[in-house]
Amino acid sequence: MGRTSDAGEKILAAGRSLFEARGYSALGVAEICKAAGVPKGSFYYFYASKEALALAVVDEHWADQRREWTRILAGGGDNAQPLDRLRQLFEETEAGQHAVQQGCGTVPGCLFGNLSLEMSNQTEAVRARLQEIFDAQVEMVAAVVDEARERRQVTVNDSREAARSVVAQLEGQVLFAKLYNNTGRLSPLWANCLALLGARTA
Repeated sequence: MGRTSDAGEKILAAGRSLFEARGYSALGVAEICKAAGVPKGSFYYFYASKEALALAVVDEHWADQRREWTRILAGGGDNAQPLDRLRQLFEETEAGQHAVQQGCGTVPGCLFGNLSLEMSNQTEAVRARLQEIFDAQVEMVAAVVDEARERRQVTVNDSREAARSVVAQLEGQVLFAKLYNNTGRLSPLWANCLALLGARTA
């Protein structure tokens, strides 16, 4: 049983690594299994299709990211101002992209953004799941914007629409960082965010 579970974990890990590095369409099940070091027949014991594996990879990546976003945006206690927490999210995003670039030479971008560009018109299941994830990100940021509004630190009227703009800006700047292979493209994030929110304080 342990060996079977190990094979499933190896396939999931290989799928995540390959999807992040190469995207979805260019990969075949045989290549994923080769990278995982398991027989091709093992794949279909765990996953009905490559799409099913992609959904599992997306869910695992979101579970990890959601924990980090929750730690940053909801943590810190009474002394952590909402705008400080939002700024920390941007700083840690930039640091994460830079760390990967230092290790492999290229900026990875966002798995969710990369798959959205590649798969949104190919598979409804993945498209719908990515929509749910981005909606959840917007809600997490909106809660922080609401808190900043209550403290009169920002002037926006609609926290959710403002949060959607912040998430879209974050995603877009990460896309530029990947395109130009330059994490410096993430440097304007904070100033742009303050402008989007009509911040009273920097």
